[in-house]
Amino acid sequence: MTFPARDLLNNWDTQQSAYIAHREARFEAVLDVLALTLGDEFHVVDLGCGPGSFSMRLLNRFSQARVTAIDLDPLLLELARHALAEHHDRIDFMRGDIASADCFCALKDRPQAVVSSTAIHWLMPEQQTTLYRHIAELLAEGGIFLNADHQRFDGRNPRQKTLAENHDLYTQELAWKGGAQDWDSWFDDALQYPALQQWRVEREQLFSQRPTPLPTTVDFQLALLQQAGFAETGTVWQFLDDYVVAGWK
Repeated sequence: MTFPARDLLNNWDTQQSAYIAHREARFEAVLDVLALTLGDEFHVVDLGCGPGSFSMRLLNRFSQARVTAIDLDPLLLELARHALAEHHDRIDFMRGDIASADCFCALKDRPQAVVSSTAIHWLMPEQQTTLYRHIAELLAEGGIFLNADHQRFDGRNPRQKTLAENHDLYTQELAWKGGAQDWDSWFDDALQYPALQQWRVEREQLFSQRPTPLPTTVDFQLALLQQAGFAETGTVWQFLDDYVVAGWK
């Protein structure tokens, strides 16, 4: 039994938008920065690619771009391969743990860009430190790293913290009322297909014992990028506690 890969990807996007209010605008911000920085022809690595949401947008926007999509989750990577099969000549999929030192070992050349969306916050802070150093070493000279993710407010910003938390709840409530799936129901839906079900046990073994990281602030992220060796760092997009953080080599 095959599975409807593109439908599952579309449902994933709807599900994720329940947790990230302006997710599409955030993607567009990254794509615009890439266009202004690199033009149309470049090699970009999509870290923690999941089922292919970011990679799909990169391939659709940039007709000459090459994408290397990396993820540890075997189920999501299998889905991405099928959902983006029409772009097979411009995308390579790699099974890899972005928390591991050898994550980039199989890459054949230096990319001009590395991007990630809603993935790096799953790493412990010390793993993020190591990852950013590896990204800085990996990138071609003049390359750019763009990370689209939540960077939470802490006790220094109590009003903004409360506002962001309340907005998250409001966004999710609207999404559920509109019929969007939540995280668990999306996975339940995907697992009804044997081609994806086969990865269930391995996936659970990979992630069941991983600790849940504490949230980090945008100041912390910028400091890590500076320590990793990026020549310039900053934010290129923000809505409340949702950011696109950039590092230029």
